[in-house]
Amino acid sequence: MEHKSDEKAKELNNWLPITKSRTAKWWYSAFHNVTAMVGAGVLGLPYAMSQLGWGPGVAVMVLSWIITLYTLWQMVEMHEMVPGKRFDRYHELGQHAFGEKLGLWIVVPQQLMVEVGVNIVYMITGGNCLKKFHDTVCPDCKDIKTTYFIMIFASVHFILSHLPSFNSIAGVSLAAAVMSLSYSTIAWVASAHKGVQPDVDYGPTAATTTGRVFHFFGALGDVAFAFAGHNVVLEIQASIPSTPERPSKKPMWKGVIVAYVVVALCYFPVALIGYWVFGNKVEDNVLLSLEKPGWLVAAANMFVVIHVIGSYQVFAMPVFDMVESFFVTKLHFEPSRILSFCVRTFYVALTMFLAMTFPFFGGLLSFFGGFAFAPTTYFLPCIIWLAIYKPRKFSLSWFANWVCIVLGVVLMILGPIGGLRQIILQAKDYNFYS
Repeated sequence: MEHKSDEKAKELNNWLPITKSRTAKWWYSAFHNVTAMVGAGVLGLPYAMSQLGWGPGVAVMVLSWIITLYTLWQMVEMHEMVPGKRFDRYHELGQHAFGEKLGLWIVVPQQLMVEVGVNIVYMITGGNCLKKFHDTVCPDCKDIKTTYFIMIFASVHFILSHLPSFNSIAGVSLAAAVMSLSYSTIAWVASAHKGVQPDVDYGPTAATTTGRVFHFFGALGDVAFAFAGHNVVLEIQASIPSTPERPSKKPMWKGVIVAYVVVALCYFPVALIGYWVFGNKVEDNVLLSLEKPGWLVAAANMFVVIHVIGSYQVFAMPVFDMVESFFVTKLHFEPSRILSFCVRTFYVALTMFLAMTFPFFGGLLSFFGGFAFAPTTYFLPCIIWLAIYKPRKFSLSWFANWVCIVLGVVLMILGPIGGLRQIILQAKDYNFYS
């Protein structure tokens, strides 16, 4: 009976998109991680800096880079901690640490919030950047609503979402990774070329202490959103072949190091130069603060569109895997192309609808960044590490993990408060019919 169950699980794994193909190379890890990490969040970093100020802003950025690299290393290490077994999905690692049921309840809701949240934000980002591209190259054309551009962006995913496995989106992810480096470079180079604005002001934007506090909280959520690749790292590693002599963690970690160098090259120049040039008048998407040269702004926005197409797929693939697995194991559907087609088409339609309904880029960054991204990125890997390895109290490992946990909890509590307030303010000013 147990042998039959194992065979069924193996067949299911061979059908599901995460474990369908295990032929990835180390450079797949590099560009998948760049695509997952460097997304819409990088464009909001100058705005986050404007709310945090120079000192706290730089400190939060540097700490976030170090902490998330450390927690990502933990996840790579834990992927094959049990000899002969691979934790191919985040929730499988959670189940190993906390038990079959509790592990699911701890990890799955948070992971789904992150992945669905990212996909909604990327729908908004893609739509906004398409509109900016259209308005830049054709300023005299008739104004078209953002919702139509979101629908145009979504139409690409109604096709790409039916690619069968994580490895099958490698080409899309590579193009996205190249674009992320390109538009980040354009953002800071064009900002530096524009020069510090004559009326630049580095003071707080809010007139009241309450407003400044909420803006500070929201900025913490923006930074948390920017460091968001952990939710798909085990799934990326699952696509790499592994043997006892050459475990998957070696090529995976090589790719992660390359990815984090690229992350630093993208994040720090954009955040620091964008804030230096525009001060507290910078938009929540720094590309919107750049008006000239027109052709460069248009190119940067199109690069963003191509990048978030790839990012959407990287974050959507684990959702497809999770939902399709649920339909087969719990609702007893037969694994089939029809099931995959229906699940994926419905998911793209759902994220498109939510993006059209709540197109508030800045507020959503802060809210999702704090509420969902901080736990799964900053401190859940540390909690799992402590639960499994049980390092000696007050040892370096114990101390490092608790520092990450405390800082992550602070981000998780404060980020959504600022983000929710920003969403409410943006909703008051937004005309749903314009």
